[in-house]
Amino acid sequence: MTEPTIDADAFNAFEAAGWEQKAAGYEAFFGPIVRQVIEPLLDAAGVGRDTRVLDVASGPGHVSAAAAARAAAVVGVDVAEAMIALARRQHPELDFRPGDAESLPFADDSFDAVVGNFVLLHLGRPERAAAEFARVLASGGRVALSVWDLPDRARFLGVLVDALAAAGATPPPDVPAGPPIFRFADDEEFARLLRGQGFEDVDVHTVAFTHSEPSPDSLWTGLLGGTVRTSALILGQTREMQEQIRAAFDQIVERHAAAAGLELPVSVKLAAGRKP
Repeated sequence: MTEPTIDADAFNAFEAAGWEQKAAGYEAFFGPIVRQVIEPLLDAAGVGRDTRVLDVASGPGHVSAAAAARAAAVVGVDVAEAMIALARRQHPELDFRPGDAESLPFADDSFDAVVGNFVLLHLGRPERAAAEFARVLASGGRVALSVWDLPDRARFLGVLVDALAAAGATPPPDVPAGPPIFRFADDEEFARLLRGQGFEDVDVHTVAFTHSEPSPDSLWTGLLGGTVRTSALILGQTREMQEQIRAAFDQIVERHAAAAGLELPVSVKLAAGRKP
């Protein structure tokens, strides 16, 4: 099957507009999940006292807050004003600014560490972003980035991916094609992204844990309310197709039933490297 042509500008505009609407939903559903990756991410970037840190796609600000708790000097940037406003409300003592990961508003060699918790899957040009990360890092500085693992291992997302496939859903015409969501779940592909921008000592490893949800309804509602691309792939369907996707979802998610609701494996790929 021919791969869809990617209009990176259209995809980035779609993502940016979507996050203006999804900031609160993302925080409510994904917050408890993505927080579990923060400490490994900061460790991989070597963040400590007086480290100058750039938190790219800072979202609700939790990575920045954790870096500040390590006595680092941190700046958070996000493309969505709604995310910046949310981060400022929750962490008013920290510095959050508008910023595009593919064109960062900072001088060369400005930071000792660049971190991005789940930023790459929201970018039309991940190579350009990686080049920007290298540019703003000082010599010897470190980058650390996280992405979701493949759907068969990141099951809290995978159940919905599988449901779309089982229902035979195709992308709605008004959803711009973007890079493959799980491209960097491949260790070598993730490492290649960093090595391609000159990073050395590149390491990719897996962070895995389990996420609990009280019910299929809460998982369904959380995923639709806290995602941009994924929710658009469902909400842009006909009512009949949405019902087919939900029926497939309910059947698939039963495999993760537990006494208190659902127990869903979460798997994350974390890549890090050093600028020479």
